[in-house]
Amino acid sequence: MTTDTDIVIAGGGLNGSTLALALASAGFRVTLAEPQSNAALSDAAFDGRGYALALSSVQVLKALGLWAAIAPEAQPILDIRISDGKAGAAPSPFVLEFDHAEIEEGPMGQMVEDRHLRRALLAALAEAPRVTHLPGLSVSGHVGDTAGVSVTLSDGQTLTAALLVGCDGGTSPTAQRAGIRRQGWRYGQTALVCAIAHEKPHSGCAHQYFMPPGPLAILPLTGNRSSIVWTETDAAAAAISALDGQGYLDTLRPRFGGFLGEISLAGARFSYPLTLSLTDRLVADRIALVGDAAHKLHPIAGQGLNAGLKDVAALAEVLAEARRRGEDIGRADVLARYQSWRRFDIATLALATDAFNRLFSNDNLLLRLGRDLGLGLLGKLPALRRGLIREAAGLTGDLPRLSRGLPLA
Repeated sequence: MTTDTDIVIAGGGLNGSTLALALASAGFRVTLAEPQSNAALSDAAFDGRGYALALSSVQVLKALGLWAAIAPEAQPILDIRISDGKAGAAPSPFVLEFDHAEIEEGPMGQMVEDRHLRRALLAALAEAPRVTHLPGLSVSGHVGDTAGVSVTLSDGQTLTAALLVGCDGGTSPTAQRAGIRRQGWRYGQTALVCAIAHEKPHSGCAHQYFMPPGPLAILPLTGNRSSIVWTETDAAAAAISALDGQGYLDTLRPRFGGFLGEISLAGARFSYPLTLSLTDRLVADRIALVGDAAHKLHPIAGQGLNAGLKDVAALAEVLAEARRRGEDIGRADVLARYQSWRRFDIATLALATDAFNRLFSNDNLLLRLGRDLGLGLLGKLPALRRGLIREAAGLTGDLPRLSRGLPLA
């Protein structure tokens, strides 16, 4: 079968764009269909959104030559402090602290604003000769067979390829058309996301407070600013979202405390209902799924994008190796290697985030006492603490080459 392109990627978000660049670096011809327009993608205004990139995710961006453009706008995460909390109450004396100096590789991660990450990806896509970027177009249909896959775009155009990759979100049309089912549930929680400016410096420290309704994360951005991921029950979140800016801040302050001085909103406010959602498989005939298309996790550990970038690195490596062997990259046994590599890690991460949320998102006195003592004990066991730091940095397990900062070829 003569193909128009080697691989079509449905969805040009952060995972889809990074995958396109990774595959192009290995010599593949890639067509990236992105429903949003270039103008929407390249908006340079700060809207409050940021990502905690684990060190392994930073390594992916370094290996692809992207990090140099992002680094000046990134804030290293030097410390992480984890404790129980309660609105209006004094901080818990039991704190688990991760210090980046306890591992040799450097900062555990980096905070990067959404706009800076997207801008770097767009610039790289524009310079990648093997990538055909199609903003404003989506994949509306596909038919696969033993020879390849025929992909229909929203403008009626048809492309033939060896493989279609779904990077099209938690309700992935690619997965639905392929008959891949999802399982999961709503948590009855909503994440309120915003950025704040504050009077005192954060010193590169990220804070995770476990409140009865859900976790509150305070993540350092450049300057005297922090990204907030604030979890409440659905009903409470809806009421808080309806408040004006001052009312929103008045509700946040008792939970936030005064350790950073006066605070004010910086950028827009967002809210996201929280779910756990896993597909029953990552592949189908001529299909592979990446990122939210395959798994949506609770943000309690901030691992959503990091898990997606591990998918990107693993799939790109599997396909690059298959090509070097002269194999058909869309064949079932090739795609099964990707699924085998990523499935256990995804399931483990999903179970861990779900268990942590259930353990900490409550005000049960006995559970609170047990977890406080547990946090305090972990803080006094250096070897175990270093292991958890490496886990947070994404440095454990069978890492793909890109996740170790190594090129594919």
